Formats: sequence, C-alpha cells, structure tokens
Amino acid sequence: MSRSKFLEGKRIAPTPIGRETTIVQLIENSFQAYNAARMREGAQLFTDRMLADDVTVGLTLTGALTPAGLGISAIIPLIEAGFIDWIISTGANLYHDTHFGLGLAMHRGNHQISDVVLRDEGVVRIYDIFFDYDVLLSTDAFFREIMRTEEFQHEMSTAEFHYLCGKYVAERERVLGLSNQSLLSAAYRCGVPVYTSSPGDSSIGMNVAAMELQGSRLRINPSTDVNETASIVLDAKRSGGKSGIFICGGGSPKNFALQTEPQIQEVLGIEEKGHDFFLQITDARPDTGGLSGATPSEAVSWGKIDPDQLPGTVVCYVDSTVALPLITAYAFAKRDPRPLKRLYDKRDQMMNHLRSEYERSERK
Repeated sequence: MSRSKFLEGKRIAPTPIGRETTIVQLIENSFQAYNAARMREGAQLFTDRMLADDVTVGLTLTGALTPAGLGISAIIPLIEAGFIDWIISTGANLYHDTHFGLGLAMHRGNHQISDVVLRDEGVVRIYDIFFDYDVLLSTDAFFREIMRTEEFQHEMSTAEFHYLCGKYVAERERVLGLSNQSLLSAAYRCGVPVYTSSPGDSSIGMNVAAMELQGSRLRINPSTDVNETASIVLDAKRSGGKSGIFICGGGSPKNFALQTEPQIQEVLGIEEKGHDFFLQITDARPDTGGLSGATPSEAVSWGKIDPDQLPGTVVCYVDSTVALPLITAYAFAKRDPRPLKRLYDKRDQMMNHLRSEYERSERK
C-alpha cells in the first residue's frame, strides 16, 4: 500500500515520565501535540537555530513577568549566557525588576483577597503577587535620586537611560551584598541594550516627568530608539549573520521589535528581507485583529519577517510564566554559553552604518 506523505511525521510513542526524566526528555518526548507540540517546536527553534553564533537575538517582554521572579530565574541567566543580545520591554517590567535590585520584597499571595482590605493594609496586588506600598515609594525615591545626577542631564535613548539606571542598581546590589537580582544590572554588566517602546507608560516614566517639573534636563528621544533598534537588525544582517526575535507576550514591545524591518526597508529605503527567526509566546488570538495575536505569516506582508524563513517561525499559545522557564532550562541543557556581543558598546558604530546606507538610498 502506498503511504500518504502526511504520515511522515514522527510516530507518537512517548517514553513514560519517571524520576530520572530530564527537562530535555520531558519536552522532546512528552510534548507531542497541541500547544505542547508548539512548546517543543519553540524550544527547539530557540535552542537549535536562534542560538547559533551568527544570530543576533532580541527579546521582548510584556505582562508582569519580573514581579513574578522571571527576571531572576530566566532572563538574567539568558543575558549572562549570551543567549539574549538586546531587549525591548514595557517600563513596568523594568520598574518592578528594580525592586529586587534594591532588596525590596515581593510575596506570594491569594488573588481572591479583597482589594479593599489590601488597600487598608497598605498592600499592593499584581494578581497573586503582594507587596508593601512602601516598595513603590522607595523605588520612586531611588529613581528620582539617580536622575538628579549630572550624567542624566541631557537627551538620550532609552537604551542609554536604562544603562545608566543599571549602573546604579548594580552598585546598590553590591552595597547590599546582593547578586543577580536585577535584569537592568545584568544588562549593564553584559552590554545588552534595553529599550522601552512607550517610555512614559510606567512608574519610571512618571518619575522622569516629575523630575522635568523640577527643572531636569533629561529628555527621552523615541526617534533615537527607532533608529538604534533598526541599526541593530541591519548590522546583524550586513555582518553575514541573522536576526531572531523572541517575543514574550505581545503588545507594543512586539511591534517595536518587528517594525525594525519596515523602518529599514519601507522608510529608509534600504534593501532587506525581514527577520530570520520569530518565536512568540502568547495567549492572544489572531482573529480579533490585535497586534499581540498577529501571526508570523501576517508579518510577512509588512516586510517584518523574511518570507523564505516562515519555517523558522513558531507561536506557542502558552502563558509566558510557564513557557519561559521551560525554554530557558531546555536551552541551558543543550547549549553552551555564547560570547557576549555587547551591542550597547557598538551603538555608534551600528548607527554610522545605518546612516551611510540611508545616505545612498532613494528615499532620502
């Protein structure tokens, strides 16, 4: 009997899970179908292809991941191992990340507790994460204190702003005897540029605004961010390598990472084809038309994804707090650390390259 080509997939015959089952065995043998299969494909895409030495990997973060401890458990290890080369995050994730670097406590809680009762107790809730209201006040005071220093008194990109913040958080960690608590601190030490697509949309941005009322000369320039992130992607391609985007959630950071290619092609008129690898963890649906649920194939129509690389795209419909630790553990089990690219230190060089190509384009 002739056999259909549709029956060429690996036979579903998992090994029973036991005491000795490793993370690699669990993902490769037990995640056989449905969203578990997408998780397996995502972990393998990230580990086997995106972590090749010639791939520049950008990570985007939405949702309250750092207050849940994922900065410490997953993102900092990924940064230090050279598995993440640049980051776009909501400001909220970076604000709550700073609590840990300042030695402030976050606690497990019960999401069913009355918020009126919590307010009376001076407790702030992020679903089932509880912390004292003073954590916010102390973190606000820290940011206002460092933003008064002279090195903050000029116009800058969010990458430079977060680099300076990371320097001060790293020093506070040192004084407190802490280590590997803040992703801002880790990014500072490893030369990983960290951008925020909506710098005014967080408590950090609110404190920047408050300092302006006091005469601060600090100004965040979103245009610099747009061009710097585009220059990172262009440099990855022009150096003979590839660009991969690892999206946790969706939202504005997702678009900000993916719009680098339309910025290069559509706006600047530089010949390019789109990102080579696309991995997204999301619980958003595509049929509502929102950006968070938009598929890689839809991104092709915008020039965001190279159409020849669609096999190198995976969407996992899984909560990021579940998927990110699993993918991180899988990657560490199968990959040695990569040399740090230290893209923050190369910003001027990459921007000069972008400018030179724009000068030669017909869109200027």
